[in-house]
Amino acid sequence: MAEPNLTKLAYQTLQQGKGLAGLAHKHLSSKLMNLIAPDAIPNTKPIPTELLKELRRSITDLERLDWLDAEQGLYPKSQLFDLPWLDWASRYPLVWLDLPSTWIRRKRNQTRDIPREINKDVYPDYYLQNFHHQTDGYLSDHSAELYDLQVEILFNGTADAMRRRIIAPLKRGLKRFSHRPQETLKVLDVATGTGRTLKQIRSAFNEVELLGIDLSGAYLRQASRCLNTKGCRFAQLIRGNAEDMPFPDESMQALSCVFLLHELPRNARQKVIEECWRILEPGGVLVLADSIQIADSPQFSSVLEDFHKIFHEPFYHDYINDNINETLMNSGFKSITAESYFMTRVWTANKPVRSS
Repeated sequence: MAEPNLTKLAYQTLQQGKGLAGLAHKHLSSKLMNLIAPDAIPNTKPIPTELLKELRRSITDLERLDWLDAEQGLYPKSQLFDLPWLDWASRYPLVWLDLPSTWIRRKRNQTRDIPREINKDVYPDYYLQNFHHQTDGYLSDHSAELYDLQVEILFNGTADAMRRRIIAPLKRGLKRFSHRPQETLKVLDVATGTGRTLKQIRSAFNEVELLGIDLSGAYLRQASRCLNTKGCRFAQLIRGNAEDMPFPDESMQALSCVFLLHELPRNARQKVIEECWRILEPGGVLVLADSIQIADSPQFSSVLEDFHKIFHEPFYHDYINDNINETLMNSGFKSITAESYFMTRVWTANKPVRSS
């Protein structure tokens, strides 16, 4: 019994350390912004003490579930500790060096500051901007190299735990195909970004074929470095738009999509879900993970309303008031369920089997 208890303690200590590091970074960066760029400070209200307590309880519940899922074998416990520490440590100074340009863009409301060499004709217009005010948007290696670290800081070390909420519903969904050899099953991660989610999926599935699609070549290069290393099972990475994916009809048995929908205008959200329907085999499962919304988490509404004021998220306000269940139903999905974990809402939806 000693070893599991020590492992659990190590996990709890790790999460507490990441949480404190995230809070410390945000506190120090806010102080620095006050001194250097006070005009860039967003117009938000302090979070009340009771709401802070509720947020902390929500984090504790998330981490308890994360540990329990690993203990029950949904994914290996090693996944809880799989962090590129040396890589992040080397990049952390770049996060600080990047902050002044972020503040300038926020102060000037400069949201289309993207690399000049980008061919704008190959991207949808809504994509050509500085989401989160980050340098180059999603269109440079610099941005891709900092992204995972920035997200961990933003969510106080809970980003991976929230991403892992998709694994249990993916496993349940693929049970419908248990009569087939695992190596014939395909799992596609839509908007795979740096490949962090796909790496976690790989740790939980032994033989299935793994694919990832993303619109950013820079982020796919980062995903390739993350995923396709010596000794690791290969994951196929494809550049493409999730609104029009280059896959045959009914060619996938499971789809995941993490933190994409809130960065799309409503019509693009609908198109992405319709594409997921098209390429999913009848009986297959779609698992979406994205921000919580006003309807399911009204206690956090002030935090949600402030988010798009602090970060450049042009479609976020519309997203948090959108009805994702209805969008899924309109596309044909059935057996739709949803659960919230801290700042993440996870939807599971099935494509019905055709009646004979």
